[in-house]
Amino acid sequence: MKIVRNRWIPFGKFAAINIFGIFFVRDGVEVTDRLLRHESIHTRQMRELLYLPFYLIYCLEWLVRVMVTRNFYKSYRMISFEREAYENDNDISYITKRRRFAQWRK
Repeated sequence: MKIVRNRWIPFGKFAAINIFGIFFVRDGVEVTDRLLRHESIHTRQMRELLYLPFYLIYCLEWLVRVMVTRNFYKSYRMISFEREAYENDNDISYITKRRRFAQWRK
């Protein structure tokens, strides 16, 4: 995964963002193994959905959750893609045993 350090991307209070498999990290943020695993899960999600549908579904799901919860951060944490990544970013071997479309399996 290519890592790009800069002061503009990501926007807002976020420390890092994965865009089409390129990992943008705000200057001064420590890139931990856990953070890399989290973003690797997102890269796998993007690939299996062929990138563009990933972003469309991600944004639509976030918008629906914002309308329901009226809370931007809570809605972000409730997105299926984020739930999978946060629930498994501590598991060192998760990416090797991950099933396809795991974000929707439970």
